[in-house]
Amino acid sequence: MANAGLQLLGFILAFLGWIGAIVSVALPQWKIYSYAGDNIVTAQAMYEGLWMSCVSQSTGQIQCKVFDSLLNLPSTLQATRALMVIGILLGLIAIFVATVGMKCMKCLEDDEMQKMRMAVFGGGIFLVAGLAILVATAWYGNRIVQEFYDPMTPVNSRYEFGQALFTGWAAASLCILGGALLCCSCPRKNTSYPTPRPYPKPAPSSGKDYV
Repeated sequence: MANAGLQLLGFILAFLGWIGAIVSVALPQWKIYSYAGDNIVTAQAMYEGLWMSCVSQSTGQIQCKVFDSLLNLPSTLQATRALMVIGILLGLIAIFVATVGMKCMKCLEDDEMQKMRMAVFGGGIFLVAGLAILVATAWYGNRIVQEFYDPMTPVNSRYEFGQALFTGWAAASLCILGGALLCCSCPRKNTSYPTPRPYPKPAPSSGKDYV
């Protein structure tokens, strides 16, 4: 029963991480304008995501521009897009695979060993998906830090971490944790030893000695 609860907890955490990855990709606040320096403009807020850049006015009006050219984008942004999409697709596959191997499901009830392997396999896919999301967000965040501390970058063109980036880090952590719990939910095999055979009892002596 405890093993089934651990398995269910891992699946829920990994599923929430997958949802968080989708939300992170959809949000445009991957990096937000840094209000550092002497010329601080608080009338508008600028932020960029994986697919568009936006400007929010103090009046509440928001204007966004979708990135038109794919080949004209920085290599970091292209790689981040690819890794996030790969992570989401792997998470989708892991959901179907892990669902089949869940103890609370009726699938593969006749083959307990195969059902257990499906759950572990789904957890492994969740781990890979979480690592892909983690690499994507860490790579993008490292690029923001490099540009922020680059002396050649103008003060009014520096950006900081946005909410979507933190959401991506949380999603990656949940996917990795959930996948690890799914992999650890596999019960250990009990080592079975063969039953010792009783030795035959010696026949009682008849009291006669044969020469």
